[in-house]
Amino acid sequence: MALDATLEESSPKRGGPALTSLGILWCLFQFALILWPQQPMVARPIHLFFALSVLFLPSAAGPRWLNAALLTASAAVGGYFLVNAQRLADRVEAVDPILPIDIVAGLVLLALLLEGVRRCVGWSLLGLLLFTLFYNFAGVWFPGWSRFSGFNLEDTIEIMTMTTNGVLGVTTETSVQFVFYFLVFGSAYAAIGGGRLFIDIGLKSSGRQQGGAAKAAVVSSGLMGTISGSAVANVVSVGVFTIPLMRRAGYSATQAAGIEALASTGGQLMPPVMGVAAFVMAEMLQLDYGVIAMAAVIPAAAFYFALFTIVDLGARKSGIGTLDPSQAAPSAPIWPRLYLLLPPVLLIVLLASGRSATISVVAAIAACVGTAYLRRESWLSFKDWLGVIEDVARQAAQVAIPIAAIGIMVAVAVQSNLALRFSSKLIESGGASIHGALLLTIIGCIVMGMGLPTVAAYIIGAILFVPTLIKLGLVPLCAHFFVMYYCVLSMITPPVALASFAAAGLAKAPVMETGWHAFRLSLVLFLIAFAFAFDPLLLGQGPLPLVLVAFAALLVGTGAWAVALVGYLNGSLSMMERFLYGAAAVANILFPTFSLGWTVALFAGGLLVGWNCLLKPRLVRTREASLGSVR
Repeated sequence: MALDATLEESSPKRGGPALTSLGILWCLFQFALILWPQQPMVARPIHLFFALSVLFLPSAAGPRWLNAALLTASAAVGGYFLVNAQRLADRVEAVDPILPIDIVAGLVLLALLLEGVRRCVGWSLLGLLLFTLFYNFAGVWFPGWSRFSGFNLEDTIEIMTMTTNGVLGVTTETSVQFVFYFLVFGSAYAAIGGGRLFIDIGLKSSGRQQGGAAKAAVVSSGLMGTISGSAVANVVSVGVFTIPLMRRAGYSATQAAGIEALASTGGQLMPPVMGVAAFVMAEMLQLDYGVIAMAAVIPAAAFYFALFTIVDLGARKSGIGTLDPSQAAPSAPIWPRLYLLLPPVLLIVLLASGRSATISVVAAIAACVGTAYLRRESWLSFKDWLGVIEDVARQAAQVAIPIAAIGIMVAVAVQSNLALRFSSKLIESGGASIHGALLLTIIGCIVMGMGLPTVAAYIIGAILFVPTLIKLGLVPLCAHFFVMYYCVLSMITPPVALASFAAAGLAKAPVMETGWHAFRLSLVLFLIAFAFAFDPLLLGQGPLPLVLVAFAALLVGTGAWAVALVGYLNGSLSMMERFLYGAAAVANILFPTFSLGWTVALFAGGLLVGWNCLLKPRLVRTREASLGSVR
């Protein structure tokens, strides 16, 4: 299958004039905000108006009359916020009166968001939101430790829709200030050929190696993750090409889908364009997004190194996965297309230099426009740019509506003090032990992530688990990254694993088998978060020489863990050898850098590698030679 054809198959179809017009107006509004910032009670509702309008266009799924009614309601709510923006901005919460129009508009907005969540995400998140609203009104019926009597209708509307604490709070602000612009960058960069370049680099760098088909999937998905923070989008754009390659190289449909699902999931950890959860984290921690992106470099690199290692060892052990030279060839020469790396490189440089995320990504968008016309092969026509705008509008609506609705959960958890009380209960359940709390946090994040988008699972985890981890001694940045890491891994954990489902559909593989295969592969990744939980050096927090030493040691530990799980290193390993590698890996990862336990584990790992790669082969050759002489 030709690469161009596969990419065309995975690209969205053009919309109608209504979608194009809304997309243009939305883009103009967002870029105007950079030059003429508006107060939150103007910018955030208008942003949601555009998102709801895109979702409820008459041409969208569902009865036409219903979509028209929902679109009209969206316009009415948008008009309400425009007319009352100054009053809402000036009013004093819990003091100024709540007018009947406020209640009507608030109820309509909440209803529109709930219907939008049903269409974007499905019943999993909608069910949780409905339960949250039930708790909001009937908290007195819940367990005594929650000690919450509930809010009445007026208080609920005021908190949820008339302040910056609910659906117009930090989650919507994230969509307005960061997510939209990064979606523009991702769509524009893919349109000028950046996605094709990443896939070809993956093929060129590892396609002809042992297990080259799977390695190309890992490299390509990791590179695609730099411009796309969506695991499912990554699977669709890369897997449509890499999964057939892996199948032709000897991998089963389940294996190919599992590898692609896990490789694509890591894109949510890969800077500079991480998942939406990373933008929310920056807002919660009140840190510049560039700080979050730089902190994510080592966890993301360790993620892909561990996956690449386990794929390599598995291919060497099974002897499958090597591509024919014709299959491993890129679709076009790579060197003439390296100019396409200018936009992401510019984005990384600006973020690393301390520029704001918004300014950095806008500069990268401008670089995409300029780069597109450096060579004839990447030129985009006016119609192509309209397609990019439509794609942005679709994606932005799919993101903005769910994360705005998550503001309902944030408001209830904070206003009811549920988060603080849950935190104390978690400390009690974990026996006041940091390791017990971490294990309970992992279980909670994975269970929530099975039915929720990563950003929803992360926000709930950040509210419920992070305060506990901080009280027990973790640095706030480490605690937030720990929660996000396991929420990301939930994308491949059965029974509900969205990335695994998408990959299984492309590979025509059994869904549950794919999920479990991806989960088994992910075991090599599960310990990584424990390393940076206890060692801020692994999040770039410290002198550069010490950070580099800690990073190198983490790669050694994850490599040893991969060896223990696969049972292969320069030959098959005995159970005792696998146990020793596993013990050295766990100690290396769990002990802080430069501690005694860390030093002993590193030394023991070196001895094991020396034994397997130098002494053991020499003993085998000596034994074979002596047996030959006896004969």
